[in-house]
Parts: sequence; C-alpha cells; structure tokens
Amino acid sequence: MGSKKIQSSGRGLEKRMIKLKDLLSEVGLSEAFATSKELQATVNYLNGKKRVLLLTTSNRYQIPEEEKDIPKSTQLAQVIKKALGEKVVLIDVPELKIYPCEGNVSRRDGNSCGLKDALLKSKTKNPSGNHRCWASINNPDDELWKISKELFESDAVVFFASIRWGQANGYYQKLIERLNWIENRHTTLEENNVVKNIEAGFICIGQNWNGPEVVKTQKQVHEFYGFKTPDTLYWNWQYTEDELDETQESYKKSASEFKKTFKI
Repeated sequence: MGSKKIQSSGRGLEKRMIKLKDLLSEVGLSEAFATSKELQATVNYLNGKKRVLLLTTSNRYQIPEEEKDIPKSTQLAQVIKKALGEKVVLIDVPELKIYPCEGNVSRRDGNSCGLKDALLKSKTKNPSGNHRCWASINNPDDELWKISKELFESDAVVFFASIRWGQANGYYQKLIERLNWIENRHTTLEENNVVKNIEAGFICIGQNWNGPEVVKTQKQVHEFYGFKTPDTLYWNWQYTEDELDETQESYKKSASEFKKTFKI
C-alpha cells in the first residue's frame, strides 16, 4: 500500500495552533477531530477572520437510495464551517449555473476583460460595484455574482478542489477563469486591486498524482490575481505517491484512510 502524504506550503504551524482545543469544544468537536496539523492550523488561522468564504468545487454523482457520497474536499470545508460557525459562508460551486469564460482576455483587438463597460448593473447582484464580466451580461441567468458578492464581503476565501488528471478539477478551473477580471483590473487596465485586502487559500484532495504541484501553481495564480496568500491556507492530501497505482483496492482504501486521517 502506498504512503499517505499531507503536503503543505505552511511554515511555523505549531505556533498557530493556540487554543484550538477551546475553539473546537465550543462547537462540539473533539480536539482529535483531525490528526492533520495542516487542517488544525487552517481552522485556527481562519478563526481570526471576521468573515470567511469557502468555495467547494468537487462533484459526485449520487446513486438513488444510497448514502450520500460527499466529495472529500467538500467534507473538509464542512468541518471547517462547523468549527468556525456563523462567520463562514460555504458555497458549493457545482450547484450554481456558471457559464464558461468567453476568452475576452486575448481578443485580436486586445484585452477587453474587466472593462468598465462590462459592469454588472445590479445593486442586488453587484452591491460592491466590482463585478465586471461580459459573460455575466451576455447570460442573464449566470450565477457567478453569487460568489463575487460574498467574496467582496469577506476578508478570506478558501477554494477546495479535487485533483483530476494532474490538475484542479473542471469546476474550479471554470470558476478561476471567470474571475479573471479581478486580475485584469490592476494589471492590463492599470486600475486598483479590488482584492488586495482579501486572503486566499487552496486546499485539494488527490489520489496518486501531482497534488503538491497543483497547490504551488494555484498559489501563484492567486498571487497574480492580487490576493494575499498565507502559506497556512495552501496544502493538499494525497493517498499515495505511486502514480501508477490505479487498483480498485487503492481507491477504496483511500476513502477510509481519508476519514481516519481527518476523523470525519
């Protein structure tokens, strides 16, 4: 059986694990709810924030009349929400209708992503006035606004994803592409950075390949976007480092090992 690995870009985790026992006991979670220092440090770090947005992007087909199969990364987000309580807003991205990015970044006439003309003109959907995306205008039923509205009301956002074929899953990729106007505003358009005071994180779950590299790439993406990227909020769990292990037994043991590791 392959080795179980938790890879993190965090440093000084022990120093951040202060009074976590007291925090968890208040919401009925045992201190041993996670043997993962990374998860404990994440909860402890986010506890210092006023409002936290958690975005889950993994999906799972549900077989009728069977126990619900919740994606592992979503389970982690749910644990964090339970630990932190009302300060957390959790959105399951696959449940929203979000259209693909239109590719306006690389038009032959230049980069038109995030222009002022692309402002979503709705005080209900865009109270901050920061949401500028042509796909939101061209598709009236697009629901990206449900994410951006919460994002600009939060001081921290954590993305949760699964690894599929060595990259973050398709729902995450579609979401991050649709948020490209955030980066464009302070780079190509030379305007202000609308997320400069928001901290971001990326936590992902994989079976056997490329998890640490995906975390590293997405941390860099978030830095490009203009988010603050504390190391504590970037890590992954991967069942085995054997990229050729595709046995049925391995996949089944991965699920049980995940629950054992995180006491879920």
